[in-house]
Amino acid sequence: MVWAIVSQERGMFKNLWVKFFLLFLVVSVVALSSALIMRELMVQDFRGYLEGQVEDRAYWITASLESTYEKYGVWANPEIIENTIWALMLGFDMRLHDAEGNSIIDTEGATNTLSSFVRKRIEAISDLRVKDTQDKYQPYALFYAGKEIGRVELKFLRSKKEMTFITRSNRLLFLTLLALGGFAVLLSVIFARRLTRPIHGLTKGVTAIAEGNLRSRVVMSGEDEISRLSAAFNRMAQTLEIQESLKKKLTSHIAHELRTPLSAIRGELEGMIDGFIPMDKDHLQSLYAEIGRLRSILEGIEELSQAEASSLTLNKQIFELRPFLSNIVGRFSRIFQDKGVAIQLQCDDRLRVCADPDKLSQIVINLVSNSLKATDKGGSVRIDATANESEVIIEVIDNGCGITQEDLPLIFERFYKASEGGLGLGLAIVKELVEAHAGKIEVRSEYRKGATFTLSLPL
Repeated sequence: MVWAIVSQERGMFKNLWVKFFLLFLVVSVVALSSALIMRELMVQDFRGYLEGQVEDRAYWITASLESTYEKYGVWANPEIIENTIWALMLGFDMRLHDAEGNSIIDTEGATNTLSSFVRKRIEAISDLRVKDTQDKYQPYALFYAGKEIGRVELKFLRSKKEMTFITRSNRLLFLTLLALGGFAVLLSVIFARRLTRPIHGLTKGVTAIAEGNLRSRVVMSGEDEISRLSAAFNRMAQTLEIQESLKKKLTSHIAHELRTPLSAIRGELEGMIDGFIPMDKDHLQSLYAEIGRLRSILEGIEELSQAEASSLTLNKQIFELRPFLSNIVGRFSRIFQDKGVAIQLQCDDRLRVCADPDKLSQIVINLVSNSLKATDKGGSVRIDATANESEVIIEVIDNGCGITQEDLPLIFERFYKASEGGLGLGLAIVKELVEAHAGKIEVRSEYRKGATFTLSLPL
């Protein structure tokens, strides 16, 4: 039972929401503690200032008493009562003793000598001060002509207004801290939940993807890092969904493509076994053609696998680009001529490129072949090669049928076919080979107005 409770508590502290909440709470406590410390330091400075003022007033009183003694030469003089009353007005309860320690006068005795009217006024003023029995009298020696003439004992009477102010400020500070502390806790809960809510959504989305639900998406809000992460997750999920859909289509397509030649081969072989079909050259040639179709399907899949691993087997060389492209154009010139499509090459004689010649040849041939298929008689295909400060750019431009806007984002996806025929692996292989060279390939097209494939390779 105890172990279960301990495990539950450990699991709770592993919760991201709890961590955020504790973080905000600690920050709030530190901020409030800093305010309390600052307030205490300010109060201490203010009290030190007040104590300095009290000390100054005490020295005023001792100076006045010594001056009175100098004037009359004895303590029993008419001004001693005024000095005692003045000390009371400054906030002190006073007791005066002579050099022998005999009591001469105190605050109560001085006020009793006054008329009833004046005494009431003085008592009314003195009632505004607090007489704390715990405070002690502070003795001050009195001197005249270098000789001690007596001792005055003073006890400071704190103002009721000051005590009321301190009490009210403490109460206000307590209520403020209580309100701010509660508000800080509330904000900690709100922000912790707000920060962890999209993360919980991402967790659910990732779990759904792991369980095979590729249609799972997360809700995005705001433009912060978590929102960008959510957007990236949604793009990843969409890509996975498209890939899965394409793989299913591929499986169906390959099954269909394999079934057709296999059915034909099996049918002809059964016919030959049963004696309905003669084993002559024509029928054997038909079997050979169907086997060729099977081989081309398998070679396409194998070629894609090799393209995916091409980054490990690249044999890069620096070579002149114009002779390289001229050789490819020469190999295709007869095919272009038979179809009635013109092919042109524009390339600077001094342009050089660093690439694997075999892989780059495979890329360009694939692009040129696609352009030829998409271009009708009377059209043209042009290969342009240029360079800037950091890249060599090869463009294959045709004025053929173009690509629809729906197909444009997907044509480099493996197994995707925008038209009948083929396995949909050609442009996927091109993309893999280009990325193996640390390059990029892009396409621009307008339906029925041609397409432009742009290949960029780093210098």
